[in-house]
This record gives sequence, C-alpha cells and structure tokens, in this order.
Amino acid sequence: MTHVFDDDALRGVLGHMNTDHLDDNLLIARAFSPIPDVIRAEMVTFDGDAGQWHVMCADGAEDVIRVPWPGGPISERREVRREIVALYDAACARLGVEPRPQS
Repeated sequence: MTHVFDDDALRGVLGHMNTDHLDDNLLIARAFSPIPDVIRAEMVTFDGDAGQWHVMCADGAEDVIRVPWPGGPISERREVRREIVALYDAACARLGVEPRPQS
C-alpha cells in the first residue's frame, strides 16, 4: 500500500519546492513529461511512490505528471529530499544538463 504523508510534510516539501526550487521543478517536468515544450511546473503533491507536478506548455496545454521515485517506495519525510535529488540528477542526465553540486 502506498504511504500517505501527513499535511505538515506535504506543506513543508511543496512550499520549499515551489518557492526555492522552481528551476528544478521545470527541469524534472521537461525530462519526464510526455507533453513537449514545458514552460512552467509546480510540484502539487507526493506520496510514497511518486511526486506529481502540474505542467504548463508553450501551446497552453496543461497536465499533471506523476514521476516514480527512482529509489522505489518511501515512507519517511527525510527520504523525500533524497528522491527529489535523484529525480533532479536523472533529469539532468536525460536532458544533457550539468547538475549542480548537492549540499
């Protein structure tokens, strides 16, 4: 059964991603969206299996993409960061972008 994170974890992670990591959201969306020309992305939720992003494209199309965590299912808040970083690294590899060092 998929782990469901509590509201505090959702608010914290989503607030951080949509305030401090807008470029990372866009990079992940561009790498994993089946819709081309993504120009904006916002992380909208996550659970133990995947993260979800609302994507907007240059032609006005919108969609929600669900991207599975690279390391498999998770159940703890501290694991979310690890998986988002792994998604970022995978997105960089797919798009041929040099990843920034992680702290």
